[in-house]
Amino acid sequence: MTQTTDIQTQEIFVRENFANKIAHLNRRLRLVADAIALFRFMTDPDVHWVKKSVVIAALLYFIIPVDSIPDLAPIVGYLDDAGVVTAAVKFLGRQLKAYYM
Repeated sequence: MTQTTDIQTQEIFVRENFANKIAHLNRRLRLVADAIALFRFMTDPDVHWVKKSVVIAALLYFIIPVDSIPDLAPIVGYLDDAGVVTAAVKFLGRQLKAYYM
């Protein structure tokens, strides 16, 4: 029961902070399209909590500015974020296709 509560708390954090992170990036970047698709996947009530937890972890890493390469560094700062988001996208594969615009 605790795992579900933790996931719900983290999902709330992602919901509240996702738009701010996206606003700082150029919408033409593939990273942004992938992050938006992951966010839509996360908010789908039919998605199993285990898959949601993978997406939530990836989006938390994407949102939180304290990571292995600080986001303050232009371009380079987003390489680790892109790697985490790409790993989540690859993990979900075709399941994520319907969540792109």
